[in-house]
Amino acid sequence: MLPNDVQAFIDHEIAANTTDYSDLRAVFLNGTLKRSPEPSHTDGLIAISRHILEGVGVQVDTIRTVDHVIPPGVQPDMREHGWERDDFPQLFADLVEPANIVVLASPIWLGDQSSMTRLAIERLYGYSGKTNDRGQWSYYGTVGGALVTGNEDGAKHCAAQMLYALSHIGLTVPPQADSYWVGEAGPGASYLDDGTGAHNNWTTRNTVFMTWNLLHLARMLQDAGGIPAFGNDTRNWDLSNPDHPNPEYR
Repeated sequence: MLPNDVQAFIDHEIAANTTDYSDLRAVFLNGTLKRSPEPSHTDGLIAISRHILEGVGVQVDTIRTVDHVIPPGVQPDMREHGWERDDFPQLFADLVEPANIVVLASPIWLGDQSSMTRLAIERLYGYSGKTNDRGQWSYYGTVGGALVTGNEDGAKHCAAQMLYALSHIGLTVPPQADSYWVGEAGPGASYLDDGTGAHNNWTTRNTVFMTWNLLHLARMLQDAGGIPAFGNDTRNWDLSNPDHPNPEYR
C-alpha cells in the first residue's frame, strides 16, 4: 500500500483529469518467474500504473508469461515449427494487437531481465513483420514502456534493452517511459516486502510520470490516426529474399 498522502495525490490527479481515455487499451507483460496466484513483486509495481490507467477508463490486461505455454522462437506461431502447443498467438490476437499501450515488466535476475521477459520480447519480435493497411509495420501507433523490480543492480540496463526492443519493432516510446525499484545493493527486501518499495516516492513518482506520458502519447497517436505514413511505406521497398531464413524486417 502506498502512503496515504501519496495515494490521495494520485487519486486527485485521476479525478482532475479531463481527457477521455476510455477508448484505449493497455497490456502489461509481466516477466515474473512466479506462477499465479503466487504474489509477484513486479505485479506490485504494475499496480500503481494500472490504478491510474483504470482510473481514467482504460481497459487493462496483465499477462504473466510464465502462466502460459509459450515456446521460444521468433516466428508468429511456433506450432508451425515443431511445437505441439503455443499460447502466444491467441494472447497476441486478444490482448497485444488491440492494445494502444504495451508495457514490459520484469524482475532482475543476475543483473538482467528475466528469461520470461526476453521470451516475450522475442515473441513480439515474431510479429514485427506484419503491416497495417498503410504499409507500415503493424506496431506503428502503439506506445511502449518498461517497469523493473529487484533487489540488486541492473535496472537501467534492463530498461534500456526493453525500451530499445520495443522501439526497434515499431512502438513509440514517450519521455520518461520507465520506472524501477531495486532497493539496496545485495541481498535485501524486494518491492512488496514490508511495504519497502511502496514507500519509495522516487519510484512511485517515476511510475506515475511514465503512466501519464504513455496515456498522453497514446491519445495523441490515436487522435492523429497513428504515425504519418509518408516516407515509411514498406510497399515502396522490396527487400525480400525468399531463399533466406531471416526476413528483411529483422
